[in-house]
Amino acid sequence: MSAMRNAMLRDMHGLELSAAGAESAQGFDDIIEGYTSFRADLPDRVARVLEADPEFCLAHCTRGYFILSGFNLSQLSAAAQAAMSARKFAAQVTPREQCHVDALEAWLAGDLNRCLALWESILTEYPVDILALRMAHFIYFWLGRRRDMVASIERVYPVWSAEMPSYGTYLACRAFAHEESGRFVLAEADGRAAVQMNSGDLWATHAVAHVMEMQGRHAEGIAWLARLAPNWVGANNLAHHLWWHWALYHVERGEFDAALDLYDRRFRDLESPLTQAQPDLYIDVQNACSMLFRLERQGVDVGARWVELADKAEARIGDCKSAFTLPHWMMALTACGREAAALRMMDGLRGFAAGAETTAAVVGEIALPACEAVRLYARADYAGCVATLEPVLGRLVLMGGSHAQQDVLHQLYVDAARRAGMAEVVRRAFAAQGAWQPLPAQARAGYRAAAAWLEQQA
Repeated sequence: MSAMRNAMLRDMHGLELSAAGAESAQGFDDIIEGYTSFRADLPDRVARVLEADPEFCLAHCTRGYFILSGFNLSQLSAAAQAAMSARKFAAQVTPREQCHVDALEAWLAGDLNRCLALWESILTEYPVDILALRMAHFIYFWLGRRRDMVASIERVYPVWSAEMPSYGTYLACRAFAHEESGRFVLAEADGRAAVQMNSGDLWATHAVAHVMEMQGRHAEGIAWLARLAPNWVGANNLAHHLWWHWALYHVERGEFDAALDLYDRRFRDLESPLTQAQPDLYIDVQNACSMLFRLERQGVDVGARWVELADKAEARIGDCKSAFTLPHWMMALTACGREAAALRMMDGLRGFAAGAETTAAVVGEIALPACEAVRLYARADYAGCVATLEPVLGRLVLMGGSHAQQDVLHQLYVDAARRAGMAEVVRRAFAAQGAWQPLPAQARAGYRAAAAWLEQQA
């Protein structure tokens, strides 16, 4: 370890950083800025820093974090290499940086509970470690732990202020955590404040878009995104997700051609550099499959759009790193009538569920029946779909995903119940949704048919 490695360097938040010199430390700040602002060139930023400072432990660690956050089984070897490099250079770095390496290794092993505990231990001593804060926020969300997501953000609230770097990022995370917990007024205020600080803050833009979706403010939502869209140039796939939200507003307004146009030109443009770089990224798959499924429920002919998704689903059979993506893969397979592949996928879920990863039980107990329900729905076994999904309906959140994203599975359940003539099941579903959905069923596109049918049964 060189003498320079032991120099007293600090990142933009004043935290000690074991880098070779000031240039490396500034490069790390650039990495964090790229991560928290969802820049598409993030891998290039990491590569530049490591090329200049190949012994930079925390830079190797962040590279591993970013690879694993793609939830792609085929990338595990690359993440493992990053973890090995981080560990190799961890002996003479700060305890905080060593704790990050421990967290990366825990994540690599599938132990997300230990991973989260390590990040929280960092935040206890270093509450302005935005990397630990943002990573914990991300994993809590994809484990469906909404209360923990709020608690993690609120624990460090007293130390943050508007004068600090990344304060907008903090507010954006706080906004989204509270939106998912139903605190819409607080969420919108924080989200708007973050966007006021930085009109290119995609996560804050996203949080406010969620509030407007949940409250049925569709015209406002379109105007909100239209005003901010020019700031998304150079963004990563979160921009696709924002276009998906825009399309959702159009679906709710019955403007299905507009939704399909956004699908083809914005969030599922197969020719775009973002899509070509990661053609099967989990969030893009969720966007595409859920949109096609919703549109078909509205009687829209989506043509051959399912085919490329089904092809990718077959290629990912056995990859269960993203529990919430699994029912979406099943939607694609069943939409194309690929029953044999669907059954192989179910076998893959069972195999993963027998393992020791934190998400194994979620895949076995929740994702498996959710996927089976999708399969039964496609086979017109609507009563079977209801019977399969009903026992886990209240636990679907544990697969991760927002209220807006999870809604596609609730739509499937209610539509299956309607088609099976189960009026009481539809009534119970609508009553249960009142706990988290402020709008009545008849005010939401995915439930209008069931609500109208239920009135006829009275």
